[in-house]
Amino acid sequence: MVVYIDLIFAANLLIDGVLLWLTGWLVKVKVPWWRLALSALVGALYVVMMFVPELSFLYTFLIKFGLSVLMLWIAFGFRSLQSYLRALGAFYVINFAAAGGIVGVHYLLQSSGDIWNGILFTSSGGQAYRLKIGFWFVLAALPLMLLLFKLVHSSRIRREQLDSYIGEVSVEIEGVIVVCPGLLDTGNRLNDPLTRIPVMVMEASLWETHLPASWKGKLTQMSADKLLLETDGQSFAWQDRMRLVPYRGINRGAAFMLALKPDLVKIKLGEEIFCSKRVLIGLDGGTLSGDGAYRAVIHPDLAQKEHTADAAVPC
Repeated sequence: MVVYIDLIFAANLLIDGVLLWLTGWLVKVKVPWWRLALSALVGALYVVMMFVPELSFLYTFLIKFGLSVLMLWIAFGFRSLQSYLRALGAFYVINFAAAGGIVGVHYLLQSSGDIWNGILFTSSGGQAYRLKIGFWFVLAALPLMLLLFKLVHSSRIRREQLDSYIGEVSVEIEGVIVVCPGLLDTGNRLNDPLTRIPVMVMEASLWETHLPASWKGKLTQMSADKLLLETDGQSFAWQDRMRLVPYRGINRGAAFMLALKPDLVKIKLGEEIFCSKRVLIGLDGGTLSGDGAYRAVIHPDLAQKEHTADAAVPC
């Protein structure tokens, strides 16, 4: 068997560098490149030592753990015990996630014959499984596992940040109450230009049972003013509550949005509850969130104590 020490050294140098960089990204610490390179160099040299029989005593749990402590000290320094332990935990989580992903992909690609050939029987009658993962397979699969880990973690962080702006919206119109999750959009400044009443946008599908049946599916195809003209002379529930709110969309000219005048709107954000009657409910014919995380867009004025006080609505 031919072992290319230089190839193994270079691969481990790259792998250790990527693992350390991803650790810094996870704990949100910027690490100078020379620190990452020096720490990865220490880890790569340790791997090369396994080919020296006289140094086999170094391959124990305590030595391996001590080496990881040393590598993190070189890369991140020691600012405080808390930050150091956070980096250490993140480093092992990333390593275990990468190793588990590689084993999982390797097992997924194996045939039944490969699995049976790896089963061993011990002298006591027990069973064991011999796992052989090629060097090039590890080198190819590791970046994919780390990229997947980064994407999943980034998605989780974005969802957590989004959740902090998502509350529960309750809208009441003539005894009909519709409840849905709503996103507080601090950049939303849609108001009725005449009355300056804030407009909270909701998916029209939440109200479709109380709107004319002929409107179903047309809110995204026809302009609001033309749709409203279709019902001219035909009475329907809440007709006197219907409003046309002009607005200007992105890369679009002036347009109109259908809106309802509710009796009461309650918004729960965290532990706070905001109530208001001075609000319009704009109807959007599409889907506001692709994953269904929210179905309403809350106007920021509706989540202010000043607005609640002005409306004088008890919650």
